[in-house]
Amino acid sequence: MTLGSRIAWDDTVLPFQLDASDIRGRVARLDGVLEDVLRQHDYPPLIEGLVAEMCLLTALIGQTMKLRWKLSLQVRGSGGPVRLIATDYYGPTDDGEPARMRAYASYDKDTIDASADAFAQIGKGYFAILIDQGEGTIPYQGITPLAGGSLSACAETYFAQSEQIPTRFSLTHGRSTLRGEGEQWRAGGVMLQHMPKASPLMPRDLGGSGEDGLMQAADILDADEGENWRRANILLDTVDALELIGPTVQPTDLLVRLFHEEQPRVYDPQPVTFGCTCSADRVRQSLSIYSAKDIKTMITDAGIVTADCQFCGAHYEFQPDTLGFEAEAAAGGGH
Repeated sequence: MTLGSRIAWDDTVLPFQLDASDIRGRVARLDGVLEDVLRQHDYPPLIEGLVAEMCLLTALIGQTMKLRWKLSLQVRGSGGPVRLIATDYYGPTDDGEPARMRAYASYDKDTIDASADAFAQIGKGYFAILIDQGEGTIPYQGITPLAGGSLSACAETYFAQSEQIPTRFSLTHGRSTLRGEGEQWRAGGVMLQHMPKASPLMPRDLGGSGEDGLMQAADILDADEGENWRRANILLDTVDALELIGPTVQPTDLLVRLFHEEQPRVYDPQPVTFGCTCSADRVRQSLSIYSAKDIKTMITDAGIVTADCQFCGAHYEFQPDTLGFEAEAAAGGGH
């Protein structure tokens, strides 16, 4: 494999379909974008791993949706040191343009246990998907309890429970060193989804066979569909971690190796890059709901109001008298 072909598949999501099984999927490779996301912060390795897994899920899920604006994934925990993992995926504005992604985590550095299981330190909580298609639309939000022992299992539960679409993820991530190159993050994964039915077989209020009565793929598929789904999952179980993260195995070669009897068909790949939408104007707008009295409580010893972006670390400074709805009204000639 040449360096050029390796680079061509870095930071991309490749859509595919298994014609013989009525199953669609995605293969994702993240390296540079993951480095860009994580270098904005000084996370311990355990948190870096959780953020890497969440970024991979976000890239795979985001590419399945015809977004005009933003997909957000959130995991909120309680009872453990990991409080929040949040990612945003911005769909490309034009054909051929990259999608943009950003992420951050909130955690208690004093109680985190580096030797313990990462997912267990989230505690109880929920997994949420939020879709914002921009101005003039109503944002969608779907929430399911944390279940299954991993972030990818939570995403599978979400699709079974909230969308009634059988979904499977096989993901891997970590720091690697290639000959002649420095150590860097690499992540890769495959997402499978059975094509959605016109109407679900099982009303969700009857409960499912999963943890705490949550639905699973077996609760949704009929006998023939279930056999196709089991066969595709058995084939996916044979994937090796190094095949997922590359860079020596191209995603197209991986699909042929795994699913050649299922008649895989690939579509145009989607590039992904790091991108943050924060700006001074956005911060100013977020503070426009406050009165001058409220703004005074935010003033630092230096006599200014500051704000830091949790995603990219950008630092903003403002004069207090330019903030709040009263300042906006004065600037606009209001009373």
